[in-house]
Amino acid sequence: MKEEIGTRCWPDRPSARAEVFAFIETFYNRRRLRKHPGWGYLTPLEIRQRHEQGHALTA
Repeated sequence: MKEEIGTRCWPDRPSARAEVFAFIETFYNRRRLRKHPGWGYLTPLEIRQRHEQGHALTA
């Protein structure tokens, strides 16, 4: 995460939490690939969507 968001100081804890949360939700979970063949090089969001679709099909 340090490589992508950098190391910096925020004015307060809520600002830091909000920016880190936004980074995780908008970049990491949607665009960054898992660099492991066991996960099929999918993003966490894609894995979650496939998991939910699998459960919807069996229910």
